[in-house]
Amino acid sequence: MNTHEKLIALKAIVTKEVLRFSRIWIQTVLPPVITTALYFIIFGNLIGPRIGEMDGFDYMEFIIPGLIMMAVITNSYANVVSSFYGSKFQRHIEEMLISPVPNYIILIGYITGGVARGLTVGVAVTIVSLVFHPLNIHSLWVMFSMIILTAILFSLAGLINGVYAKSFDDISIIPTFVLTPLTYLGGIFYSINMLPEFWQHMSLANPILYMVNAFRYGFLGVSDISLMTSYAISIAFIIALYLYSLHLLRKGHGIRT
Repeated sequence: MNTHEKLIALKAIVTKEVLRFSRIWIQTVLPPVITTALYFIIFGNLIGPRIGEMDGFDYMEFIIPGLIMMAVITNSYANVVSSFYGSKFQRHIEEMLISPVPNYIILIGYITGGVARGLTVGVAVTIVSLVFHPLNIHSLWVMFSMIILTAILFSLAGLINGVYAKSFDDISIIPTFVLTPLTYLGGIFYSINMLPEFWQHMSLANPILYMVNAFRYGFLGVSDISLMTSYAISIAFIIALYLYSLHLLRKGHGIRT
């Protein structure tokens, strides 16, 4: 395939992925917005005044970046894992894999769909947060670049889950037992400086911690983790998962029998 044909194939995959979640926005975009609004009300308005300040900021202001990032993580992941497994279940992923379309074009198409849904929900949650607290942006570049990297990373993770999944139940195991605990323990609702030294060191093994803190730096200018470390770990995970995803597509793992 020449470059023009590859771009047409990529556009077709991306269009399919975007239409897939945008046509049913009441099921894909609205629920996380409502859920996050409840977090703002319960943790921000009700519990926040009793907690006081966190790292020199109102508790509501402190948790807003983390809640936005949580919505991006869960929706980027969910979009790709459900879409890819749906393609396996309906047995039309084989047609894509035996077509002249390169595997990396297929992979980029699915990733772009996941990023699109993650950013859509992230923007919607950000708009809702304005109802509760005005936004102060310290570094737009850091904020935007980290949310893109995070959406790419968890889109890749969702695809890998979709490859290995053998039933619809399997696509909910990782989000329930791995992704959700890591997200809640990723510094969304607290600063790791509040933890005992042992648990601070344990928290450093959680990759989501680095992303949440870098994104919070983009908003507030404060972070528990070095910004360069956060970028290095995020990019390293993306490269590793991208190469592994390509390897799985080339092998046809879980697809070809």
